[in-house]
Amino acid sequence: MRLEFSAAALLLTFGLPAPSWAAVPAYTIDEGVALAQAQNPEIAIARKKVQGARGGWIEARSGYIPSLTSSGLYDKRQQQSETRLREEDYNARLQVEQNLYTGGAVTSQVAIAQLNIDKANYELQEIVSRVTLDVRIAFNELLLNRAKVRVRQHSVRVLDEELKSQQQSFSAGIVGKLNVQRAEVALANEQPELFNADTQLRNSYLRLSELFGMDAPSGTAVAPFEVSGELQYQPNHPDLNDCLARADANRAVIKARQKDIEIEDRQYILDRSGLRPHVRAFSGYEVYSERDPEVGQEFNYGYVVGINATWNIFDGFATKGRMQATHARREAAVQALAAAHRSVASEVRGAFFDLEQAERVLETETRNVQTADEALEIAKGNFAAGLGTQLDTLQAASDVTRTRTTRLSAIYLHNVALARLAHACASPAEALDFASKIKNARNENQNAAQAADVARPPAKLSQR
Repeated sequence: MRLEFSAAALLLTFGLPAPSWAAVPAYTIDEGVALAQAQNPEIAIARKKVQGARGGWIEARSGYIPSLTSSGLYDKRQQQSETRLREEDYNARLQVEQNLYTGGAVTSQVAIAQLNIDKANYELQEIVSRVTLDVRIAFNELLLNRAKVRVRQHSVRVLDEELKSQQQSFSAGIVGKLNVQRAEVALANEQPELFNADTQLRNSYLRLSELFGMDAPSGTAVAPFEVSGELQYQPNHPDLNDCLARADANRAVIKARQKDIEIEDRQYILDRSGLRPHVRAFSGYEVYSERDPEVGQEFNYGYVVGINATWNIFDGFATKGRMQATHARREAAVQALAAAHRSVASEVRGAFFDLEQAERVLETETRNVQTADEALEIAKGNFAAGLGTQLDTLQAASDVTRTRTTRLSAIYLHNVALARLAHACASPAEALDFASKIKNARNENQNAAQAADVARPPAKLSQR
């Protein structure tokens, strides 16, 4: 029964092809970022908000431009008491109006509209940066899960070969039944890990599809694209003070909060304009009726020109209330700016510390992988010489798989921390590196080899 279950599981695992899509594009991480920036729905919404802000600027600018209006009236009474007035009354006017003085209202409205455009652009930049971060994290997670699948597949294959070897040795009377059962248990314990890694890989494709703005296809395929590249470690040693300075100068969220303060300053001037006179000049052409025959003829026409002025002497403290509310919002905007500075600085420090931790973990796990490989070789040699047990070999093989997947996770954590730091500083990751620029070029091929090696467990457990 156990052998039949193992054979069926291996058939399902290795007999079915890995997820593949015919004629589908394969994206690198940079191409994936560009695709998300072009298709991500959050970025598209932010772009529409920028367009809306530009429409608000066009509306505010209209206060500088003369307006042309027309109006008309016609009425006829069904009946009226005896009077000398005519029954019909009509008028029509075509008029041009121009603001002469608004107490700073139009100027403030245009300035606020321009500041809203700037703010919307900064918010768009922040969303683009955040989506870029999400794409890089999801991309590295997909590469991690794909590498884990390979590690688990190799481990299952090796354990299956070990089981067959022990079965042959048992049939020849070399080993006991316990060795076969241990090999069966080791294989059965590794198979769920492979199934779990495969599920995580599929979920990574779905997450990346969502960030790309793509709908998941129907059927068994999980994504209409493939990714290229491997999970690689690229050394990067930024300086914390430089990162903090970059974040303070470049982060769009800080600039957006600064625009909030400027908007409230302009809004205060706009509110204050309610206490000042507003003067408009107008000119036009009018056609109207004269209802009283004793005054003159019924049909009249001619040009009109004049000035219209209004001044709210007392409005029940409505303007004062608006100014007070604007002043409170400005103080809140100042507090929001200070909070944004603290939040960004904390984000930079947190990402920087995570990057340092990932560096240390990666260094430790790299040595650990080498140690685990050496321990496995020793265990295989001892077992072949009759100085060790099969349990020692199986445990050493399990340690190799665990250390290799842990090192993969450490590379992933390093790449995620670096992406978070680049997002927090609003700078490319390459611009943050100081100590490794020369070393990166020299070690590029070596890093690629290490990345490929980390996903390659030992070919077999036995030396026989």
